[in-house]
Amino acid sequence: MKLLVTGGAGYVGSVVSRLLLDAGHEVVVLDDLRTGHEVAIAPEATFVRAPIHDAAQVLTPEAGFDGVLHFAGLIAAGESMAKPELYWDANVVGSLALLDAVRAAGVRRFVFSSTAAVYGNPTELPIPESAVKHPTSTYGATKLAFDLALTSEAFAHELAAVSLRYFNVAGAYLRPGIAIGERHDPETHLIPIALQVAAGKRDKLQLFGDDYPTEDGTCVRDYIHVEDLARAHLLALEKATPGEHKIYNLGSGAGFSNRRVVEVVREVTGHPLPVETAPRRSGDPAALVASSELARRELGWTPVKTTLHDMVSDAWAFYREHVA
Repeated sequence: MKLLVTGGAGYVGSVVSRLLLDAGHEVVVLDDLRTGHEVAIAPEATFVRAPIHDAAQVLTPEAGFDGVLHFAGLIAAGESMAKPELYWDANVVGSLALLDAVRAAGVRRFVFSSTAAVYGNPTELPIPESAVKHPTSTYGATKLAFDLALTSEAFAHELAAVSLRYFNVAGAYLRPGIAIGERHDPETHLIPIALQVAAGKRDKLQLFGDDYPTEDGTCVRDYIHVEDLARAHLLALEKATPGEHKIYNLGSGAGFSNRRVVEVVREVTGHPLPVETAPRRSGDPAALVASSELARRELGWTPVKTTLHDMVSDAWAFYREHVA
């Protein structure tokens, strides 16, 4: 198939692009490089530097695209509360412009990289797709808004749409001559921040709260290896059904506490990791773990790299060679 990958210069989008190319597809990457990195784009892909709002310039009826995999957008929940206008524009206005282009071009398949942040503070764990949607951040609200738009689009225009919801992505895609990992600036994710501390780039790591009702008092989060996540997107593309918008939660099957992440980073790196306990952050749930049973059953998806050691080891290998 000929496929458009929006946000294909980003962490997840660039790995998915590689797997699509390996599977024999033709890939066009659309990215404005606001947060992406051109070096992460596969040389075999065609790169168009443009914002998602201008997708119609690429996604024309004559271009012959068969599907779209949509990763473009902003992802920092904290920033979304301070600058909500940026998130409504990028994640909703831009995504709706993309959907208009999809309809006009007659594209039949659409896979959306959504987020489990749409559930907010869950009332049940692990979180099923049927759980109440009550996002606690503008980021989660904007993703939910576009999910709802996809449902309407699939019903009205026979689009075959799939949304994949997940929490924390970790690890790196490492092959001879190829290395793709996290490169956020500023960095807000726990594992890459912990690696910066281990490498001596930061003085200490802050753990926000140690009095949660969890085994060790710190927050528990669901992590998924970027390769496992990327494979799920290819399966979703294959299984998409006209007139349906299917939604799947993805996770590794277990949650890991923040303190456990610190322990594994120390084990993998062999470096000390000074930690400071800070007050809880407002809105942080005690535990977030997604149920992936539906994805396993309907997509045939089974995560392979499910241990923290796998994820941290790959992330550390990438960090040492390409970031530090």
